[in-house]
Amino acid sequence: MHGLGNDYVYINCLNQKLKHPEEIARIVSDRHFGIGSDGLILICPSDRADFQMRMFNADGSEGNMCGNGIRCVGKYVYDQGLTERTSIQIETKSGVRSLDLTLGPDGTVSSVRVDMGKASLKAKDIPVETDYDDFISQPMLVRGEVYLVTCVSMGNPHAVVFCDDVDNLPLAEIGPLFERHEKFPEGVNTEFIQLIDHKTLKMRVWERGSGETFACGTGACASVAAAIVNENCDFDEEVTVRLLGGDLKITVHSDYTVLMDGPAVHVFDGDIELDA
Repeated sequence: MHGLGNDYVYINCLNQKLKHPEEIARIVSDRHFGIGSDGLILICPSDRADFQMRMFNADGSEGNMCGNGIRCVGKYVYDQGLTERTSIQIETKSGVRSLDLTLGPDGTVSSVRVDMGKASLKAKDIPVETDYDDFISQPMLVRGEVYLVTCVSMGNPHAVVFCDDVDNLPLAEIGPLFERHEKFPEGVNTEFIQLIDHKTLKMRVWERGSGETFACGTGACASVAAAIVNENCDFDEEVTVRLLGGDLKITVHSDYTVLMDGPAVHVFDGDIELDA
């Protein structure tokens, strides 16, 4: 399944336990020798919510949260008859998230609104190495160039950089330098944002452990929060974030609670034999 081209392999683990998911994530994510994806997501039982989502990046590292992935989890559990409700809760490493499912004409889930929880600007929540309580429009030296960076946590770390032209960024060169920068002891997802107007942002993203992806839901949320704190967008206004894979609709309320609206798409089902 994919959300705006941010694609994952999903495994139903409600009645089975998967050994070595880190290794399996690397195998299935390989676009030449595996299935091909940005990572692996397991749908598991939960004692705290209706279901649990575990998400692994293409390099095998486990992530805390994935906005595009959680929408697809919502689609899977409804379309497969695992729930009859269109309002459900999913447990993640970043906490429990609430989903509202919208059905298409064929009765399957076409889009999902997710309460993504609160964006945090606290440096310790990201974490980012700084003497300040937050890291808003602070200069960072990367490959001999100074970038103004705003850091946001959506349960996972984000560095948001505003620039004039995202289309011509050498993202494959600078993305890894941000991801592994010494200021980010746990690595970071980096969003490069072009301001179109106060209700529209254009975004490219370098995801920790996966590289450039077509979309990042938590990154879109973090970017709108960063745009608000930098006085480019407004609280309680729906902002369209244009990504390589399509658009997400993001609303950040005055308490920094974030709502995300976007599609979820099933591509195919299949079997793979693994020695892992």
